[in-house]
Amino acid sequence: MSSETSNGLKNHRRRYAWIVAIAVVAVAGIAGVARSTRSGTSANTMPTFSVRQGPLTISVVESGTIQAQEQEIIKNEVEGQATIIYLIPEGTLVEKGELLVELEASRLQDDLVEQKIRVQNAEAAFVRARENLEVVKNQTKSDISRAELDYKFAQGDQKQYLEGEYPQELKEAESRIILAREELERADEKLKWSEQLYKEKFIAQTELDADRLTHKRAKLDDELARTAKQLLENYTHARQIAQLSSDVDQAKMALERVKLKANADIVQAQADHKAKEAEFGQQQSKLEKVKRQISKTKIYAPRAGLVVYASSAKSSHRGNDDPLDEGSSVRERQELIYLPTADDMMAELQIHESNLDKVRIGLPVRVTVDALKGKTFMGLVAKIAPLPNAYRMRMNPDLKVYDTQVRLEGKNGDLRSGMSCQAEIVIDQFDDAIYVPVQAIVRSGTQHVAYVRNGRDFEKTPVQIGSDNNRMVRVISGLSKNQEVLLTPPLEPSAIVEDKRLVGGPETEQMKQHIEESKRIAAAQPQRGPAAGTDRGSGEGWGGDDRRGEGPRAEGRRGEGRRGDGQRGDRVREGGDGRRGGFGNMTPEQREEMRKRFENMSPEEREAARERRRGPGDGNGR
Repeated sequence: MSSETSNGLKNHRRRYAWIVAIAVVAVAGIAGVARSTRSGTSANTMPTFSVRQGPLTISVVESGTIQAQEQEIIKNEVEGQATIIYLIPEGTLVEKGELLVELEASRLQDDLVEQKIRVQNAEAAFVRARENLEVVKNQTKSDISRAELDYKFAQGDQKQYLEGEYPQELKEAESRIILAREELERADEKLKWSEQLYKEKFIAQTELDADRLTHKRAKLDDELARTAKQLLENYTHARQIAQLSSDVDQAKMALERVKLKANADIVQAQADHKAKEAEFGQQQSKLEKVKRQISKTKIYAPRAGLVVYASSAKSSHRGNDDPLDEGSSVRERQELIYLPTADDMMAELQIHESNLDKVRIGLPVRVTVDALKGKTFMGLVAKIAPLPNAYRMRMNPDLKVYDTQVRLEGKNGDLRSGMSCQAEIVIDQFDDAIYVPVQAIVRSGTQHVAYVRNGRDFEKTPVQIGSDNNRMVRVISGLSKNQEVLLTPPLEPSAIVEDKRLVGGPETEQMKQHIEESKRIAAAQPQRGPAAGTDRGSGEGWGGDDRRGEGPRAEGRRGEGRRGDGQRGDRVREGGDGRRGGFGNMTPEQREEMRKRFENMSPEEREAARERRRGPGDGNGR
């Protein structure tokens, strides 16, 4: 087995030994008290209380602070942190418009200069964007007009060619063919005459050759004229038509592109114009904001009244704000000064959650002020917060208090905001009530009981109780005036076992497993208690020696008695001279401490303690 496992096992054994030892002592103590109440041996030494009858007030007392019911709250409205350079003295009576607080404004003055520069730059950009928008609009109009003109020209060129140029070219080609044909016919006739005349020797050979050349030229011109017409009809005309149609389409698409680009340019220019205009407006707003912030560095009284620092008014129940003074820093929205608007005052309290079920709106309240000795002010509970105070809960999650307002009656000119006070909330009043201290009543099963003196003993008496004020509890029935009741009544084991918070649920199952594991480990321990026959009634240890942790093993053998006579086990079970001389010889403080320890044990731990207390000797030692 590893050292870590061994140490864990030892700690487990030691913890179980402590639990069982405490339980045994507590049970033995209870038996001792029961025995003492029967025998009366120590009844005279126990503290008692004589039941009283008379006026009884059930109330809750809380400390608080005096505040005005209605007041002007002066807050710091400067953003961020600001330093106080002037502060009117607290308690000053001011008139409307009088300067109360002045905050340091040099940072804001620098921001003002910088913001003015930004405003000028934003204004220049805005003007430039506005003029650029007009330029873009004018340019787009010009571009669209030019593109539309080009489109019209392309359409006119196409129409001009189809209706004018091409018919004219075709006619010219046909006329050239006609002329060439006539020239050819004339040259042919002339050549025939020249050949006839040459035969008859009327012309020379050279003239004949010239006529032949002229005939050949005319023939070629005729062929060229016919070919030119064919080219015009079959090729040139088609090419020209295609070219002109393409020019029309290109001009049309160019016009559409120009229009789209013009719209895009205008939209872009408009967007830039709006952006620069918005930027200019924003910078102007920031400039106005800085000016307002500078104006808020000087805080003037909105009305006449008495100056009360907010830090002083809250100092009684909140310590997170430093005292207000010149040179101190304040944050945005921080409360600085209170100006009461009327003479009506109230007390601000914080009610603990344990008293929340007692306090309700409308209950009467008696208020005393530390600064006004001998004076009592009456009021009523006016408001109870629905949720606990967040600041207190953040500082201590286990402390939940609820802010409560008590409106004081009448005009109270002596009261000042921030005064400390004590408020007694009267829950109920009885002119003739029977009452005892709250610690004199314990719960036994489903009923409350008190231990009433009966001769030399104390007798357990069921009682019916009413409300309490955390000191005294009203007894409705079961007790009479001048009866003596025990102030330290014994613990009722049955009431502990019946505690529903410890019965059932996953925690109980886990505790059962823990108890079983502890039993198994304890059973596996070697024998460490005193040897048989040792007198364990001397009260010098919990397990027969001074090692305290060995009690459980020795406890398991207690039932055997010393030397097997069975008498020792009986004495221990009766709580006589066994451990530490008996529970009855303890002081009231020791008994209360032992009772609390036993009360905090789970039902399984108590049952295990009882089983180990009885031990295997119960069958023979009784």
